[in-house]
Amino acid sequence: MRTLVLNATYEPLGVTTWQRAVMLILEGTAEVVELSGLQVRASTLQLEAPSVVRLYRCVRVDRHQRTPFSRRAVLRRDGHRCGYCNRYANTIDHVMPRSRGGRNIWENVVAACGPCNHSKASRTPKEAGMRLIAVPAEPRTQPMFSVFSGDTEPCWAPWLGLPTKSSRMRTLMRGT
Repeated sequence: MRTLVLNATYEPLGVTTWQRAVMLILEGTAEVVELSGLQVRASTLQLEAPSVVRLYRCVRVDRHQRTPFSRRAVLRRDGHRCGYCNRYANTIDHVMPRSRGGRNIWENVVAACGPCNHSKASRTPKEAGMRLIAVPAEPRTQPMFSVFSGDTEPCWAPWLGLPTKSSRMRTLMRGT
């Protein structure tokens, strides 16, 4: 069970364990915004674990911080979609192969499915007769938002600017 931590301005800061969130509340550093439904019991205390907490004091966020490069971050940037065929991707591919001087940088790496990665091998996309769906680039989002791009709790959606289940249902019903 994880807990979303919001700044005093309700801006998402990060994710922590529910145990750490309870400590923030007990220390008087944060307040509960949403509960998880999970009952927590100690010898002298029983409470519901928080799903979202908000800090009382504003924490300064460095907006110029760059997203660290990693395989996991590339897959999240590309939404686990292959840069060549748009199928599910679980590997990364260097557009200019490393064996030919390609570097481990955002602009040279895309998510790739196994078959596309294997068929491209150590060739450029042009040599392999493949086309990139999008030009790879460094993500513009803050590093903390890479945490939120995948597995989030449904109740976090309003705080992260994600569509909620009810808003998706309204959209689907409007379309019929």
